[in-house]
Amino acid sequence: MNYWLVKSEPHKYSWEKFNDDGRTFWDGVRNYQARNNLREMKEGDLVLYYHSNEGKAVVGIAKVVKEFYQDPTTDDKNWVVVDLVPFENIKNPVTLEIIKADEQLKDVGLVRQGRLSVMGLKREEFDRIVELGS
Repeated sequence: MNYWLVKSEPHKYSWEKFNDDGRTFWDGVRNYQARNNLREMKEGDLVLYYHSNEGKAVVGIAKVVKEFYQDPTTDDKNWVVVDLVPFENIKNPVTLEIIKADEQLKDVGLVRQGRLSVMGLKREEFDRIVELGS
């Protein structure tokens, strides 16, 4: 199993809206590195859901339920999506400030590549963020 983090601005697609929908395809990725990360996602992988710009916090855990396929919002074959479902709420949102202050997370992609919208995580990083949110 692999571990990931995806970002969404809450006014565009919040964790609450995602929970209401129950399933979504993760579209709109227009960065090659983020696209490559989507291509690496496998069914069953766990994904931290991060509210960017407003809130700046990990607020939930999603699960990959369908591996990559053509992004239906564009005809450009370069772009792909995966299907995600909500898996678990994070009891206490883990803010970017908390993540930056944690010695175990100093090298996490969220800190090193802050603008990347889809990134891989090491299992230890994923587990640590979940632990901080419990």
